Amino acid sequence: MRHIAIIGSGPAGYYTAEAALKQWGEDVKVDIFDRLPVPFGLIRTGVAPDHQSIKGVSRRYEQTALSDNVRFVGNVTIGQDVSIEELGGFYDAVVLATGAPRDRPLDLPGDRLGNVFGSAAFVGWYNGHPEFTSLAPDLSGETAVVIGMGNVALDVARILSKTRDEFAGSDIVAHALDALDVSKLRRIVILGRRGPHQIMMTPKELGELGHLSRGTPVVDPQDLPDGAEDALLEPGIRKSVSHLRAFAGNDAKGADIAIEFDFFAAPRALLGNGKVEAIEVERTRIEDGRAVGTGAFYELPASLVVSCIGYRTVPVPGVPFDERAGRFANDEGRILPGLYCVGWARRGPSGTIGTNRPDGFAIIEQIAADIGEGAGKAGRAGFDALAETRKLDVVTFRDWKRIEEAESARARSGAPREKFVDVADMIRARG
Repeated sequence: MRHIAIIGSGPAGYYTAEAALKQWGEDVKVDIFDRLPVPFGLIRTGVAPDHQSIKGVSRRYEQTALSDNVRFVGNVTIGQDVSIEELGGFYDAVVLATGAPRDRPLDLPGDRLGNVFGSAAFVGWYNGHPEFTSLAPDLSGETAVVIGMGNVALDVARILSKTRDEFAGSDIVAHALDALDVSKLRRIVILGRRGPHQIMMTPKELGELGHLSRGTPVVDPQDLPDGAEDALLEPGIRKSVSHLRAFAGNDAKGADIAIEFDFFAAPRALLGNGKVEAIEVERTRIEDGRAVGTGAFYELPASLVVSCIGYRTVPVPGVPFDERAGRFANDEGRILPGLYCVGWARRGPSGTIGTNRPDGFAIIEQIAADIGEGAGKAGRAGFDALAETRKLDVVTFRDWKRIEEAESARARSGAPREKFVDVADMIRARG
């Protein structure tokens, strides 16, 4: 019997567990650990609440979770409740599937001013992550600036501009919905260092901006390259740029909320007294694919700033970490003998949710080559004995189903659930 511990219950974790079952069938036992009492990681607290079809992938993970040979071990913090070294003594392989849950720092003068947030924190706030429940962004100003040119920036801009009715069917949490309901924002600026041909936005997400009841996407026609140049683009980017070209016909003046794309614009400093009031921006031009400053500066009013410039993995005591890349130091997923990483924890925050599936299968192939028939370790029995000694309050998948039922029961009309945003409430709902 082989014993595998997976740290992290998001997509990378469950795809790795699925791969282990396909590799060994009944000859493997997999324990999936998570510091929260609830599973699914990014699917629960990272995917936009109005993208319920994407969140539906958790049903696939549930099939794996309900296997007799897979166990969810929630409410256990690795590095605090139990060490990596201790897990290595119980399991033939320990796989870090912790994702990249921390914001890459903006690292600009003034980035510690009030009402400045990273996207991990801000998205966590409206998605009900217990760590960010108390964020309390001030939406009483007129202009929000979203820094970044990827899908997360689009998600933030879209959520900030939606009406209460447009959240029907979503699982946005009540505290965020109530705050957005009284928002005074009338202008949302999406700020990007490069131009329309360098965006990382996908057509579906860009297209959604064109169907908002009060938000109007606006692009300055002068920022758009000659239309003939679009032919050189990869098809997905070409379609995204076609949306930008359509937005160039919109007028910001008549919009309830204008969603303005400010291209060739690099933030250089955040300005304000205690709380952000403006951003100093430098105009850029593209040289060899890179944004280069032109020396022309201007100030952009900003009562709220959300930085969507990427994520970092959280270091774990005893595990080599690549500070520059913001992920665990590894060679194709191998960190140390018996210790591996997968997904964003291995490669950094890139790709889609589905990209984690081949990643999970690849790491299990490596583990299979490394551990053979297994070393006769204690596996989950060893961990359970340690957990009892340390009085750890472990949450099982059966417990999670009770929490899920309670969230469904307390949902507002039309919503799939009202998430608990406090760990203690989750534990109580378990019964």
